[in-house]
Amino acid sequence: MVAIIEKREIRDFDWLTALLAVAIACFGIWQIHNALPTESYWTKQIIGLIIALAAFAVVSFSDYRWIIESAPFFYAFALLLLVLVLTPLGVEVNGQRAWVRLPVIGQFQPSEFAKVPTILMLARYFGTRKSGSLQWREVLIGGLIMAGPIGLIMLEPDAGQAITYFPIFAAMLFLSAVKIRYVVAALVAAAIFIPSAYYVGVQTGVIKRYQQERINAILDPESADPRGYGYHTVQSMITVGKGGLSGNPGDAETSQSVLKFLPEPQTDFIFAVTAENTGFIGCVSLLLAYALLLSRLIDGAREASDRPGMLVIMSIATAMMFQIFINIGMTLGFLPVIGVPLPLMSAGLSALLTTFIAIGFVVSVRMRRFVN
Repeated sequence: MVAIIEKREIRDFDWLTALLAVAIACFGIWQIHNALPTESYWTKQIIGLIIALAAFAVVSFSDYRWIIESAPFFYAFALLLLVLVLTPLGVEVNGQRAWVRLPVIGQFQPSEFAKVPTILMLARYFGTRKSGSLQWREVLIGGLIMAGPIGLIMLEPDAGQAITYFPIFAAMLFLSAVKIRYVVAALVAAAIFIPSAYYVGVQTGVIKRYQQERINAILDPESADPRGYGYHTVQSMITVGKGGLSGNPGDAETSQSVLKFLPEPQTDFIFAVTAENTGFIGCVSLLLAYALLLSRLIDGAREASDRPGMLVIMSIATAMMFQIFINIGMTLGFLPVIGVPLPLMSAGLSALLTTFIAIGFVVSVRMRRFVN
């Protein structure tokens, strides 16, 4: 019986999705090496990929229904990690206390990992409700589930990571048939609240100077803080422009990243490094790979055998699409630099591990699409 189950799982395993994710991750390791060839980021990324693939295999061959049923446990564990970040056990980097040091893994960012348990918890709640439009009470309960991790992340403070949670909630509400009038009311409230909150935050000092500079850098990158965030944006656009059609691989003597003109090339601006080294052709190829991967995720949602599985996959796809859009928007100077990594490409174990766990869940759902 075990042999039969194993054969079926191997037969139904989504090899294309797995290979696409691994290919993008390997391409990312190459670009991290191109960005900082004399530093150890790329070797750490290889180790991170091995750990991430092990987690991916465990999740893929686990029954996703059991994982969703256990969502409260994973959600509580994620909240515990986020609380630990705020204690003396948290590690502070560049003014943000957003990391903890774990055995074997080392420095870990719980705000990245918490996305998956939050998605599972929301899917468990919205996936078991009866058909029909969402009521205010259901939206409120879903909002409280989201408020836990977002509130703790804002205390770090890490507004960039907090923002990435909102598309997840939006996808859950949309797929759960939220009423149009609720959406309109939320948009009107946001249009009024966000500018007002920004003004009050600036006046009271809640919004720090560096956060204001990130906004100003988008409005006028050449004059807004020329040695700070405006400089980051300008250098990123210069790096992208240098790539031309086919890139300048191996040109270390004029490389923006190797010569340290481009800040954080291995994380925030990895797409700029890709543009410099592989040019327009390489960037388009990467975007096509992302598009194919996202289409596979959406196909997995379409083929899911139950509603909770579909909700999880679509939320994962939405979150990934949002992060791709935000990161590339930062690179091209269209959006503020808020520290959102490019999925599978940016250096960092936390983001890589979280993404592969999420994709592993998608594969688990797809393997069991014929199981009642």
